[in-house]
Amino acid sequence: MKVTSVTIKKTESIDNKLKGYATIILDDCLAIHDIKIVQGKEKLFLSMPSKKAIINDETKYYDYVHPTVQELRKEIEDAILKEFN
Repeated sequence: MKVTSVTIKKTESIDNKLKGYATIILDDCLAIHDIKIVQGKEKLFLSMPSKKAIINDETKYYDYVHPTVQELRKEIEDAILKEFN
């Protein structure tokens, strides 16, 4: 699979670690929305779309979309961060 389109929506908050959201299209046929662009201690990173779940009074977040192959993860990250910058 190849990233064929990237759309970025930057956030306006000055001190917030969340820098924006990305939508990507893979192979011109599959869209993934709400990929978060987050400022880490040393660099930007991506947070894939997730949902909140409460299990045994413990709150956890689970990705419901994520690449299962490292090469695709890198391609997605490179494409989004290139467009963001």
